Amino acid sequence: MTAISLRLPDNIEANLKAEALLVGKTPSEIARLAISEYLARREKERFMTQMVAEIQTAYANPVIANQAQAFADELVDEGLNAVIAAELEAGIDPDEKWWR
Repeated sequence: MTAISLRLPDNIEANLKAEALLVGKTPSEIARLAISEYLARREKERFMTQMVAEIQTAYANPVIANQAQAFADELVDEGLNAVIAAELEAGIDPDEKWWR
């Protein structure tokens, strides 16, 4: 395991030490976890940004946009039909407003 040196403002160091005592971990363990979570979050953000850019590019193509919409409509219809069938099988009236 590699050791690194890190300078922290006094207030952050105090908060880190207090948290370490509170949860029964060392400041190093908390720092490792925080860095790991940060790196994972940044990787996810980059992936999502790339995915959104690719989707926007695809939807700019009318053929792809129409195919995607047809696929989504089909999934919604099949999903709703499955829910209604399951409700009927369970003796639930699908027209009844469950939220009231």
